[in-house]
Amino acid sequence: MQPSSTRKLGFFFSDHHRWLLQHIQQRMRNHADAEDTAADTFCQLLAARVDPDSIEQPRAYLSTIARRLIFDRHRRRKLELAYLERLSLLPEALAPSPEEQMLLIEALVAIDKAIDGLPSIVKATFLYSQLDGLSYVAIAQKLGLSERTVSRYMKQALRQCYLSEITP
Repeated sequence: MQPSSTRKLGFFFSDHHRWLLQHIQQRMRNHADAEDTAADTFCQLLAARVDPDSIEQPRAYLSTIARRLIFDRHRRRKLELAYLERLSLLPEALAPSPEEQMLLIEALVAIDKAIDGLPSIVKATFLYSQLDGLSYVAIAQKLGLSERTVSRYMKQALRQCYLSEITP
């Protein structure tokens, strides 16, 4: 980024950061999460190399980015809680270490992002196969589908993971 662009972004940040932080704090309970989300919003703006002068409605633009980040944060928390709940059912000897847990959570978040946008039945098929280790026959019975449909859904989900560069 050129010095003039950096200067523009600095002014843009100083003009809108306080408002954005207050806007985010109205939607989030945790002040630290609100600060992180505001910082992430400006990081996305920086990464996109958007000229601040080209943004006609800065507050609408920033709030849209922030809203997506807040949604991603909530989704990640729900995923983490579901995973940790499932882990609590395992015998202590089989439970992964804290480091392994973090790696697994990161992998789950990546998979969740990869299959986002697929129909829920396709997601369920994929998750039953990949996370629960169910056979196509068992998935078909569980979801009331034919094995052929399960196979088709799996191809669709795997294609989506491949396009997202995620290897299940």
